[in-house]
Amino acid sequence: MQQNHGIGYEEYNRSLEKRLEVEKSREKEYKRSLKLAIELNQR
Repeated sequence: MQQNHGIGYEEYNRSLEKRLEVEKSREKEYKRSLKLAIELNQR
């Protein structure tokens, strides 16, 4: 958690705002990964 998002698990649990930021970042990374996988499978 600390390495990937810059906050510790305790802070993640305490702060709704931080939690939403992390989840938004995770969703963005997930969509980017899906797009890359689709591109690689089409080759």
